Amino acid sequence: MSESLKAVVLDAMGVIYSVGDDVRDLLCPFIAEKGGSRHALKIEELYRSASLGKMSAFEFWETVGVAPELEDEYLQRHNLMDGLIDFLGAIRLRGYKTWCLSNDLSEWSRKLRGRFALDKYIHGFVVSGDMGVRKPDRAIFEHLLSRLGTSPSEVMFVDDQQKNLDSAAVLGFETVLFRPAASNSADETHKVAMTFDEILLLLP
Repeated sequence: MSESLKAVVLDAMGVIYSVGDDVRDLLCPFIAEKGGSRHALKIEELYRSASLGKMSAFEFWETVGVAPELEDEYLQRHNLMDGLIDFLGAIRLRGYKTWCLSNDLSEWSRKLRGRFALDKYIHGFVVSGDMGVRKPDRAIFEHLLSRLGTSPSEVMFVDDQQKNLDSAAVLGFETVLFRPAASNSADETHKVAMTFDEILLLLP
């Protein structure tokens, strides 16, 4: 582990927020409940397009057959991961910068971080909907580094998806696979943490 670590970067879904696959576990059921499309693959395709900034949240809702004014009701179904706020406070006290790197719609990301007042703890957000590129594409990691003004070895990246961590590791990031629901997790490429306290133990 680098002794010169300066920043901790967190994924959103599955790290900051308690649901890992928000499209499958929250979005598709919500759309079906509201009488919209029941075609999960189509919803996933549209979500991906919207999360690349190719359509607005309003256009997404209209395309899947749900009234756009129900958006806030959908976002209310997201919750913070247990222990997150205490963790963010602890790493701030230890002098680390904290950022979020997320594949998400720009509008949804802004609303969620506003709802939970995350700007008090997180210095900045790099969101695919703003960038036009998604993890694990290396371009979004390179943009993150340009915003941070650090080298990859000075950054710990925490994500619940191994493919995203693989891309970060190639660039030289310190990587942690976050698996809060796992048991006996083992990964030879990335460090593994099941709780935020375990992440704290990995910090120099």
